Amino acid sequence: KALAKVVAKDSCSGMIRAGFLDAEARQDLIELARDGSVEHRLGRRANALVLLDRGMSCEDVAELLFIDDDTVRRWHRLYEQDGIEGLAGFGHEGSACRLSAEQQDRLKAWITEALPRSTRQIGAWIEKEFGVAYQGRSGLIALLHRLGMEHRKPQAIPRKLDEAKQQAFIEAYNALLNGLPGDEAVMFADAVHPTHAVRPVGCWAPKDTKVAVQQASGRDRLNIHGAIDLETGRTRMIDVLTVNAVSTIALLSAIETLFPKKRRIHVFLDNARYHHAEMVQQWLEKPDCRIELHFIPTYCPHLDPIERLWGLMHKHVTHNRCYAKFNDFCSAVLTFLRDDVPKNWCTYCDSVTDNFRVISPKDFRVLT
Repeated sequence: KALAKVVAKDSCSGMIRAGFLDAEARQDLIELARDGSVEHRLGRRANALVLLDRGMSCEDVAELLFIDDDTVRRWHRLYEQDGIEGLAGFGHEGSACRLSAEQQDRLKAWITEALPRSTRQIGAWIEKEFGVAYQGRSGLIALLHRLGMEHRKPQAIPRKLDEAKQQAFIEAYNALLNGLPGDEAVMFADAVHPTHAVRPVGCWAPKDTKVAVQQASGRDRLNIHGAIDLETGRTRMIDVLTVNAVSTIALLSAIETLFPKKRRIHVFLDNARYHHAEMVQQWLEKPDCRIELHFIPTYCPHLDPIERLWGLMHKHVTHNRCYAKFNDFCSAVLTFLRDDVPKNWCTYCDSVTDNFRVISPKDFRVLT
């Protein structure tokens, strides 16, 4: 019971807000708490920090660990000031770094150059170069934090990015929106091909419970050519056998039907070949056509909000969910896109936005 509740009496003053740890720091502390080779006092301190991060009060953590709440607050202050190194200091010579200042500089330079993926690899390098063996991860983690190192996951960026084209697109889009008359609308269109398969993702469960998901064959897939209005959340989702020029025309016709009173409808889409097909161009040249196409720069999926809608769809439909029959899978996907998204747009709109930005490789150290 103590683990589950959050004490309200701390809400006025001295409350340590839940979620103060980032994902990497939280994982480091959890591993310290679980590591049987770590000194018991350090493991207990790490455990206390994880419980505080989950929303427990200092009093509840103290009751659970059979200590006083001021001790829990002191441990939190130590971590806030010096990270894991602060937790690992017990006021004796054992907390001193085992590497000299020169060795620390060499280690930092090597990590900066090599970008090793694990503490095991770092420990092996230290032992080879300096003859110092770290038996557990806790000492290494404390050392790395002291050197200003963090475990970082690279962000995936497209291989070819043109900053000028990105900026020009964003400026043109904003100008269009700022001057959009009341009788015009804007939609983003794209195709998606979800397969009949579960996407396993992490979940919370009792530590002694093994969890699994049943997997379908994954051979069947649903082809959807769709569009969304970011202003209202209304969608048009066409279930087709093949995504091609014919399905593009069918989607554009459905968009016109969605806005019967709009004089012009601006549709933003990517540079797939079927979007440029001659058949599509001929359809757009009809005298009564109200569609105007705008093409997103190549290699820039971050400038296409509907890409985020596909991710949202997977989160709600395929993550840890198995559908025995393909028809049930198709129904779940289309119901979410056609009905749930417009109905709950106030909830989903922050996840599917046109808050565009320029991505430059210059802002990253690109791994090769």
